[in-house]
Amino acid sequence: MTRQELIDLCAAFPSVYEDYPFDDSSKTDNPWTVMRHRFNKKSFAFIYERGGQLCVNLKCDPREADFLREIFRDVTPGYHMNKTHWNTVRIGGDVPGDELRNMIAHSYDLTKPKK
Repeated sequence: MTRQELIDLCAAFPSVYEDYPFDDSSKTDNPWTVMRHRFNKKSFAFIYERGGQLCVNLKCDPREADFLREIFRDVTPGYHMNKTHWNTVRIGGDVPGDELRNMIAHSYDLTKPKK
């Protein structure tokens, strides 16, 4: 999966936008892309490259976060995030595409505006 495919996957959810709060995306090859909810501005995915590896940080229920870390080698505590509530997923590793989509959906649901 490419960076753009990952961004497009996140952008497919309702009322989402792409943000670059840490880098000027025109001046760097590898900016941090933040996917946010339009109405509450909360982030649900941080997309970046680290050591040449495409990664995404996703919010997760703490018990599920631990479970996923035990199952998948390429799921680790969130890089530069709260290690209890966020996981980092290395793209192209041992996490199947369907599972990655479920993790993104879970992060989206945890951060979406309350009714």
